[in-house]
Amino acid sequence: MTPVPSSPAVRGIGKVITSPDSAGLIEGVRIRPVTLWPDDRGYFLEIERLAQVETIQVSTALSYPGAIKAFHYHRLQTDFWTPVAGMFQVALIDLREGSRTHRAVNTLYVGALRPWQITIPPGVAHGYKILGRDPGVLVYLTDRFYNPDDEGRIPYNDPDLNYDWELQHK
Repeated sequence: MTPVPSSPAVRGIGKVITSPDSAGLIEGVRIRPVTLWPDDRGYFLEIERLAQVETIQVSTALSYPGAIKAFHYHRLQTDFWTPVAGMFQVALIDLREGSRTHRAVNTLYVGALRPWQITIPPGVAHGYKILGRDPGVLVYLTDRFYNPDDEGRIPYNDPDLNYDWELQHK
């Protein structure tokens, strides 16, 4: 697995993914809409039925508005991300040589307004930025215990990835 593309990428955010079955989705990434059940007391959100996936670790992260946590990737671990509060700009970059989507970049806008679970396979760099005025809360399941030797890191502003974290003004 090459940690970064061999030549600088064009600055941008890649393919914006707007549906779970988007044709431009990185190979092996899966999106599953999560049903939110609101009522006058709040809401209920079922993240996962553990019989459906062999999960070893469940974690959560709270990030403040504007925070960028990027990029890292795993050699063996699969992540299952479910943003449960706030809005996230999730960036995915396929680092796997031999993958049909090698070097592809996806951006997903997910969270309270689009409750999706994202499966991120090994070799796909991932990170996020919290959008809006509210903190973001991410609940994530992994198929192995955390192992720092399984993790690679790339700076959020790496010039070879050239991901554009700025407001897109679309």
